[in-house]
Amino acid sequence: MRAVRKISLARMISDLSNNVKSKTAIIITGPTAVGKTELAIRLAGQLDTEIISADSRQCYQEMNIGVGRPSPEELAAVPHHFIASHHIEERVNAAIFEEYALQETERILKDRDHVIICGGTGLYIRTFCEGLDEFPDVPYDATAEVDTLFELGGLKALQRAIKKEDPLYAAEGEMENPRRIMRALSFIRATDQSIREFYTDKPVERPFNIIKIQLDLPRPELYDRINRRVTHMMDQGLWEEAKSLYKHRKLQALQTVGYRELFESMDGLISQDEAVNMIRQHTRNYAKRQLTWFKKETGMKVFHPGQFEEILKYLTTV
Repeated sequence: MRAVRKISLARMISDLSNNVKSKTAIIITGPTAVGKTELAIRLAGQLDTEIISADSRQCYQEMNIGVGRPSPEELAAVPHHFIASHHIEERVNAAIFEEYALQETERILKDRDHVIICGGTGLYIRTFCEGLDEFPDVPYDATAEVDTLFELGGLKALQRAIKKEDPLYAAEGEMENPRRIMRALSFIRATDQSIREFYTDKPVERPFNIIKIQLDLPRPELYDRINRRVTHMMDQGLWEEAKSLYKHRKLQALQTVGYRELFESMDGLISQDEAVNMIRQHTRNYAKRQLTWFKKETGMKVFHPGQFEEILKYLTTV
């Protein structure tokens, strides 16, 4: 029975190499803790390719445990990019990720037919697939501040802010699209002008095929994985990692779930147990916001993370 399964899997890999359009970026996304890394590494190993992370926090060298960075063993198994590639003081946003990821994609696809983009930052995924409109430069502080607003408060926080600060966009723009509200809010904060005066929305054409795969789990299972992951992070030394970064706590990179709560505990505002429970709750909230974002994406095929062979079969047919 085992031999038959191996032959079947090998045959699917062969079909994938032969049937998928040459030069393809395979997107692996989904909510936090769903199992993206494991799937991406397994798929990259089968396809003999490399992984570009699409995570807005794993790129920071100083942040490891709290951002769920792949383990040293996982990083050694397959070449990874945009992992520990920047310092927390450096400017990192969707535009910078787009430039970085496209350069790496071009390099990888010179010698391989596939590259894997793996991560849960929806804006980064969409920017990689569709590009960004041309606008006057917006300072990093403005975009980072809005990124944090969305991460902590979700769509409702963005809607409240844009209604107050840019009534023109609120009246005419897409109020259910977090990406557009984030860009509009960053823009008006930086320029005092409404983005509606510049907006064109012309998705770019990439010189490679794109296949989007989203992983998902039943909510109780996903939330249980999140809770256990937070416990594991604490056991690994998240408190000590956060303590080592405490002096940098005002940086935008550290205004994120997992560090912010522990900083509050270090400031004596809450207990360590309360902080851990808040991390669990805030991570579950973040997962909900990720899922809301992914529902608005086009061309996304949803799978259970354990459906490896089904995913391979799908990749041979698109």
